[in-house]
Amino acid sequence: MTDLQKALSAKVAAGTKLFVPYVTAGLPSPQSFVGLIADLANFADAIEVGIPYSDPTMDGPILQEASTRALAGGVTVKGSLALIKEALRYTKIPIIVMTYFNPVHSVGVNAFASALSEASISGLIVPDLPLEESAQLSKALSRAGIALVQMVAPTTPSERVAKLAAASTGFVYAVSRMGVTGEQESLAQTASQVVERIRPHTKAPVLVGIGVSTGAQAAEACEFADGVIVGAAVMKRVLAGDIQGAAEFAKEIRAALGG
Repeated sequence: MTDLQKALSAKVAAGTKLFVPYVTAGLPSPQSFVGLIADLANFADAIEVGIPYSDPTMDGPILQEASTRALAGGVTVKGSLALIKEALRYTKIPIIVMTYFNPVHSVGVNAFASALSEASISGLIVPDLPLEESAQLSKALSRAGIALVQMVAPTTPSERVAKLAAASTGFVYAVSRMGVTGEQESLAQTASQVVERIRPHTKAPVLVGIGVSTGAQAAEACEFADGVIVGAAVMKRVLAGDIQGAAEFAKEIRAALGG
C-alpha cells in the first residue's frame, strides 16, 4: 500500500469525505501558484496538479485554456515539478500529478518517476496510458513509493473494471460521465453506477471526478463515494485571477462534505 493510499484511507476510516481540487501548474502565474496551493490545502485532503500539455484530449474548454496559458507563460514539466516542490515547503498535503504520456515518454519513464520522487509527489494520473502498456511506469513508480491512479469510466467493461481497480495504488478515479472535463448543472446519474462497479475490486478509496461543480453535487457524490475531485469549477476562478474566490469555493466544498 502506497503512502498516498494509507493517508487517504485513514481519513476515510475516520469518517472524512475526501476533497481533491485540481489546478494547472503555474497558474494564475508561477509566482502566485505556490500561494494558491497553500490556500487550497486549508480545505483539501490532497491536490491534483495538471502539468500543462499542448494536446489535453481529456480536458474541456476551461482546462484546455489553462494549459494554453501556462504553456504560453513558459511553464514546462521541469518547471511544474519545481513549483510543486516549492509549494510542499508550506504544506504536507499529498500532491498528485496529472499528465499525458507524451511528456512522460519524452523525459523517460524511470527519469520521470525519479523527478516525481525528488519533488515529493505522492501520486500520478496518466489518462491516455492504457493499463496494458503501463507496467514499466507502474514498476518505476512503485520503486519510488509513488501511487499510479487508474480511471474507470461508465463504459468500461466489467472485466476491465476489476483489473483497473486492482491496479490502482492510491485511490480509484471514478469518471462520472463520458466526455471531457467541465462544469455541469447536475451530477451524472452514471456516477453511482461506476462507483458501485468498482467497490468489489479494491479496498482503496473511490473518488468521483469529471463534472462535479458545486457543493451540493459534491455532497450528493459522497453519498456513495469516498470523495470528489473538482477541476473546472476551481480553474474557472483561477483563470479569472481570483485566488481568493478559488479558496472560498474550496471552503464551500469542504463545508458541504463536512469538516
